[in-house]
Amino acid sequence: MLCNSDYFLKILLFSLLFAVKAAAQLSPGDLARPHAHLEGISNCTQCHELGQKVANNKCLDCHAEIKNRLDQRAGFHYAKEVRGKDCASCHSDHHGRKFDMIRFDESSFDHHLTGYQLTGAHARVDCRECHVAENIVDADLKKRVDTYLGLSTACINCHDDYHQKTLDTDCAKCHDTKAFAPAAKFDHDKTDYPLAGQHRNVDCKECHQTETRNGKEFQRFAGVPFANCNACHEDVHNNNLGTDCKQCHTEQSFNSQIWLKRFNHNRTGFMLKGQHRKVDCAGCHKMDTPPATVFQDNLGIPVDNCVACHADVHDGKLGTNCASCHNEESFRAAGDINNFDHDLTGFALEGKHEVVDCRQCHVSESLTDPLPHNTCAACHEDYHGGEFAAGAITPDCADCHTVDGFSPSLYTLEDHSESRFPLDGAHLATPCFACHLQEEEWHFKNIGLRCVECHDDVHIGEIAAEFYPNQSCETCHTTDTWKGENRFDHTLTAFQLEGGHLQTTCAACHQSEQTANVRQFSGVSQMCATCHENIHGTQFAGEGVTDCQRCHGFDGWDASYFDHDQTAFPLTGKHTEVACRQCHRETIR
Repeated sequence: MLCNSDYFLKILLFSLLFAVKAAAQLSPGDLARPHAHLEGISNCTQCHELGQKVANNKCLDCHAEIKNRLDQRAGFHYAKEVRGKDCASCHSDHHGRKFDMIRFDESSFDHHLTGYQLTGAHARVDCRECHVAENIVDADLKKRVDTYLGLSTACINCHDDYHQKTLDTDCAKCHDTKAFAPAAKFDHDKTDYPLAGQHRNVDCKECHQTETRNGKEFQRFAGVPFANCNACHEDVHNNNLGTDCKQCHTEQSFNSQIWLKRFNHNRTGFMLKGQHRKVDCAGCHKMDTPPATVFQDNLGIPVDNCVACHADVHDGKLGTNCASCHNEESFRAAGDINNFDHDLTGFALEGKHEVVDCRQCHVSESLTDPLPHNTCAACHEDYHGGEFAAGAITPDCADCHTVDGFSPSLYTLEDHSESRFPLDGAHLATPCFACHLQEEEWHFKNIGLRCVECHDDVHIGEIAAEFYPNQSCETCHTTDTWKGENRFDHTLTAFQLEGGHLQTTCAACHQSEQTANVRQFSGVSQMCATCHENIHGTQFAGEGVTDCQRCHGFDGWDASYFDHDQTAFPLTGKHTEVACRQCHRETIR
């Protein structure tokens, strides 16, 4: 066993020595520093295929950033002059640790192959001025040493934003690579404010001022106001003519008045209408004044103040608001007459008069001819046909009516109390038309003063004329109500009211048996049994008639008038003390 162990040990040592010698013979040299981690015979297949040279696909397995560029068909390695080559033809290895695998002649390198051609000042810049870590966009590539990958083609990636985010970051829209100033590609006509006329000769700094912002020099290009000329120019008119200078001026010259005809006079507060549109400016304004005061000699004149320029042919009698009758088309043409202040004439229009057409009253051609207007009758016909006339004097309509309408009337209850028919009782609540509107016409004279001239006499044939002579309802009734206080003097009849009858209503006795709600006053029986129930039957009847008054009075039903001594059984002794009910018991039939 010991001999065998020595044998195997010798075999193992020999194998190790052979492997070391074989490796030294297979490797052409040490790998460069970036590939040093792949050193060793066991790692050869990381880059080499067995029995073949270095394969491109194995290079791209590690160099994913190159593969991504190739997949995007972009970058230096996709250029037609490069993409067909083997990686090892440019990036060979095994030349020692310090060997630079990325080497090329910078002076003869064609940067156009990268997809970004160097022009202008860029062609003179050293590679290391751009290819520095701080300009690399990708965070992973930024950690790499001596890489040319990861740069953006955007100017703002390498250059400071002079405009401090006030403009688009695509610098190439205005600048080229020759120089930042002047901005050779900038075209002011493509902005919101194209330059015209004298503006083309103005230096940029006149409008785009230079200032210090965030501690750096800054020239303002964005946010410069230009909506109107006075954003930059002083308004010599002191805003009296509006702010739209282009209505009169052009960019060629402030003194040019070629566009004066475009001036919108409506913005001055004095809108031009009708004949005013045809008047030359000099017709109203003095044209020989300095620019600072031109067209400002008639400031503040309201559009309806016609008399400021025109003579008042009415001498102030109709006020100064000419526009209420006239318009700008012609003095002869009527304006909105509804706006005319009629109060100026001495006859204020009120109520119904406000909606009357002018021609209803002003029938002549001229609306200014004087009209009589002291009384209503001057224009209105007497609807009442002289009913209120007293001799030669007829009262005016205004005594009873207003201009708001004929109804309601101004004639009050107090006025009625002074008439031949004072109102009282229920008449106070009776509407006027109940008495005065007859056959759709109002009448106030000779309509009657007696009750029966308005009210039906329901008692004809029932009450003798001697009890209400000449149908005088007042004999029994008042104006408060037909069912009110009983004023009839019953002593005039053959039936005197006594006792309980004095408290009994008329209807209790004078109710017709044939018709409801009809009273019967004639032919009413005076016998008690006619109104009251006879509970005694025929016990006290004499010749078929029971005379209740023999026993009862009108103050109550007690038999205070009954005399037992007049019967066949006079009461004597103890019988005089016995109550009637002791002997006269009630019986049920």
